[in-house]
Amino acid sequence: MSTRSRIKRLLLRVAAGSAIGALLGAAVTQAAQPAAAADPKSSAVTVAGRGEFQDMKFTVSQTEHLTSQAVTVSWRGGSPTTFAGTQFNTDFVQIMQCWGDDDGTVPGNPGPPRTQCQYGASPTTDRSSWPGNNNDDTRNVIYSADPSNYGQDDRYGAGGVFGQGEVPFKSVDGTLITSGLQNNTLYNRNTTNEVDFARTSADGTGKEFFEVQTAFEAPHLGCGTPVTKNGRTAPRSCWLVIVPQGHLDLDGKPYADRTQVNAGSPVSSTNWKNRVAIKLGFNKVGASCPLGSDERATSGSELAADAMTSWQAALCPSGTVYGYTELGEPEARARLAREGKSGLAFTTRALDTANDVTYAPVALSGVVIGFTIERRARADAPDSVRKLSGTKVESIDLTPRLVAKLLTESYRNSPWAAVVTTFSDGTSGLTAAKHYEWAKKNPAGLVTDPEFLAYNPEFAELSVSETPATDTDLITALGHSDSARAVWKWVTADKDARRFLAGIPDDWGMTVNPYYSTNADLNTDGAFDPARDDFPKSDRWCTIPPGTDATQQQCMTDFHPYVQDMHAGALHTRRADTLWKSSWDALASPPAFKSPGPQTVGSRFVLTITDAASAARYGLQTARLLNAAGKFTAPTDRTLVAAAASASGDSVREIDPATAKAKNAYPLAQLVHAAVRPAALKADARKDYATLLTFAAGSGQTSGTGPGELPPGYAPLPSALRAEATKAAAKLASWKPSASAGHDKGSGDSGGSGTSGGSDGTDAGPTGGAGPDATPTGASPVPSGSPSYDGGDAVQVTANGTTPADPSNALRYAVPIGAALGAAAGLGAPFAGGARPRLPLRVPLPGGRALTVLPEPAVLRDRFDRLRRRVGL
Repeated sequence: MSTRSRIKRLLLRVAAGSAIGALLGAAVTQAAQPAAAADPKSSAVTVAGRGEFQDMKFTVSQTEHLTSQAVTVSWRGGSPTTFAGTQFNTDFVQIMQCWGDDDGTVPGNPGPPRTQCQYGASPTTDRSSWPGNNNDDTRNVIYSADPSNYGQDDRYGAGGVFGQGEVPFKSVDGTLITSGLQNNTLYNRNTTNEVDFARTSADGTGKEFFEVQTAFEAPHLGCGTPVTKNGRTAPRSCWLVIVPQGHLDLDGKPYADRTQVNAGSPVSSTNWKNRVAIKLGFNKVGASCPLGSDERATSGSELAADAMTSWQAALCPSGTVYGYTELGEPEARARLAREGKSGLAFTTRALDTANDVTYAPVALSGVVIGFTIERRARADAPDSVRKLSGTKVESIDLTPRLVAKLLTESYRNSPWAAVVTTFSDGTSGLTAAKHYEWAKKNPAGLVTDPEFLAYNPEFAELSVSETPATDTDLITALGHSDSARAVWKWVTADKDARRFLAGIPDDWGMTVNPYYSTNADLNTDGAFDPARDDFPKSDRWCTIPPGTDATQQQCMTDFHPYVQDMHAGALHTRRADTLWKSSWDALASPPAFKSPGPQTVGSRFVLTITDAASAARYGLQTARLLNAAGKFTAPTDRTLVAAAASASGDSVREIDPATAKAKNAYPLAQLVHAAVRPAALKADARKDYATLLTFAAGSGQTSGTGPGELPPGYAPLPSALRAEATKAAAKLASWKPSASAGHDKGSGDSGGSGTSGGSDGTDAGPTGGAGPDATPTGASPVPSGSPSYDGGDAVQVTANGTTPADPSNALRYAVPIGAALGAAAGLGAPFAGGARPRLPLRVPLPGGRALTVLPEPAVLRDRFDRLRRRVGL
């Protein structure tokens, strides 16, 4: 072996280790814990303000048994927010999360020290459109031994009167940061949950959704970690702190100059005197069940994730831990078909295998289009509209064709800068890149689409910056799932949407992006097949974004990055962070694109395809979708149950959007079934899974957020389906092998092999070859590797869906190449005991989820070959 080869192999193994370490870190920081509380309304708390704000009342919707989620903070009795230009000036609200014991300074309203609050991580660059003054959105203070204005501080300073300073931050582990707090090592603009600016409306009310963070998301706060005091161990409580900013100065008189922002830092000693603190109780962070308990594996549909993590906690006393690994349903079905001993799988469809599977309906939920949209009135909008600026849109109506337009990247500004505005002789016009003339006739985004405006007329008076970060796309999850399949089935069940995909213009002349056309005469890749279970990025457009002075290209998966799963989509939508790295940092080493962070308050616009439970967890608004009866319906218990009434199938009742014709049926309702293969399991394993099914069909259908209850986002199963599940559980518990089958040779372990599969570990079905759901029929072909229209390499989109979200150079592929090559090299390396590593390799996440670190060998080989060619290794 040459020296060059040895060095390359060594480097690749190091890269693999780094990649796995990064993924493990991501698993810890992004894990979601199950909600476990009584009715959250019962823990709502209302607290009155003090001094200038004594007429204000602040309410937090849930204060006990919290997890990684959103709570609603609302208020009344305030004065309307005013602005100095585009900056918040007077009468707004700021919210933050803090740790620690009561500091004793306000006996009537206990609260934490201001040094222990996560606040001040506002942008350090690109502040031209930011609504803060670098004091009210930071920890910056002006020291004065005898403060005369709000924002001044009588304690922290650089050493003298009127000295500049920053209020330090102290972490739960004692780490003290005294400077550079806008972008510090513990939290920054992309990770903080602080609300810098929340608007009070003309009627004196306001509302904000606040993302509560546990120790997994914010280790420096430590919320939910077990703490022992006086011999009792309990999860660490934290605080939600509200600081109202008013229009009076310390002398009680109105600010003298209303043309500039007078507000100072909320953690200054003067503003802190007006703080309102509300104690937050958390679920324990970490394992819900005692270590050493027997474990039964479950895996599959993300639609079951929140329900399963709730049920796990309630089933701990049984002595059995029910693990849960989130997998795409096609993979879960293929795995169960291949290895019946792998346990229980959650699915919305039947396995394509022999009739040796027991099914039980366990959960009724749905796929939703969640959103965060804030009103920003046009300059010529009437006063009645301008008064609503900054408030949140509660509902929108979407048709299958509108969703098809978003999924197919058909809006003009979706392939960013493929069409640009040019000026000549004092007039402006649109100029399109080669092969993108079709986009010139299309609306820039959803908000200017006449079809959308016909159903949502209020948007005609609103202004939206139509870019890849707003209304030109939906945040979607990577991979294959029954949820994606349901969305496409809903789209193609609609005649107008089918015609649009076929290349027929809508009533206003908009046409489909040719890369997604089902008409082979229009699509250079051949006819797009919407009978699929993923969300491809088929357009191969790449360019250097105009105005960035960048030296690297971005492609469609950069403009519209994937997320890991629907839960992540909901979280990023709550944060108003689309993950598009749109800012070029020429000073970085090497220069690279970076994320500008969440969108600016008051003009946020983000859409995602997620599940109803994740949308409820993070307080997302959800769209009303057009059903088969021609009615717009929202996902509620009533509409989910109405859709479930149409479910049909011999072994698994499947909800088909085309046949859910009840007027109040929600078209994307999904009925989740548990599937097990009893012949492959030992008797004790069958009984344990029967216990889970019995619980899920009984107490597990009681709505609530307590341990074992059915979380928000699920509708209780109708009695007939619960009876069906109970019957299936009894049948599973009493199952006996036939006389010809011999003794009970099943196993409760996840190892071994069930029905025969592919020799290389691929998702083969019972007879080998392609698995029953490994690849949807008619999946789009792999795009060619030829240069894109402006000379850059095309982003290859395969059935496995590579999703680079980093700069468009070789470094963007460091993680996937490191993982692929490191795994390949590692297979030949010695392992403890000489065992061959078992793939796919998954890392369990807190809350019962799991992250796939390394896929199966066939997938690794395919990704390695493609990526190796891309970077010339």
